[in-house]
Amino acid sequence: MGGYGILWPMRFWTKIAFAVVIIWALAGGAIYWARKARPSAESVTAYVQATDIESKNGNERAKSIRHLEDMLNGISYEERQELHRQETTRDFVRKLTPAEQMAFLDATLPAGFKQMMESFNKMEPARRKRILEKALEDMKKQASEAGTTSDAPPVDVRMTQRMVDEGMRAFYNDANAEVKLDVAPLIEQMQRNLQSGR
Repeated sequence: MGGYGILWPMRFWTKIAFAVVIIWALAGGAIYWARKARPSAESVTAYVQATDIESKNGNERAKSIRHLEDMLNGISYEERQELHRQETTRDFVRKLTPAEQMAFLDATLPAGFKQMMESFNKMEPARRKRILEKALEDMKKQASEAGTTSDAPPVDVRMTQRMVDEGMRAFYNDANAEVKLDVAPLIEQMQRNLQSGR
């Protein structure tokens, strides 16, 4: 009887220890798969390179576009910036119909602009100012050079207006007062560029 009394607590604690190990293994596996399933700049690039959108029709085409939208909305602001610098999605989007392009913008711009404003809100003011001044300088240069180069792609005014509108919405809804002061000149230049068709 005494031996059974000693064994019972040992069995109980062994079962508890085994259950804890199983729970930690499951939690670790879930975290690993969640991180692996989370899109990244690399996975977006791989998807765009592997997807021949022009060969797809109907539901298959719509599903491919939606998948890219979901991937873009699932990555960080910094990763979006990296993809923008590399022009990763440019050719993919150019192969879409005008209606698909507008739907793509509607699906991806709100999250992108919201992330941008949140990033600006957290950023050190001096760094934010440098970034915005560089963007403003680039935008002014682009406006002055427009019309001098014949190989520049035509500007889709509707798409540009949609981007400006969404940027303004994020600007007013998500930016703090300090960011609004810093971003205001950039917004004004964007509007000037749009009005001049550049």
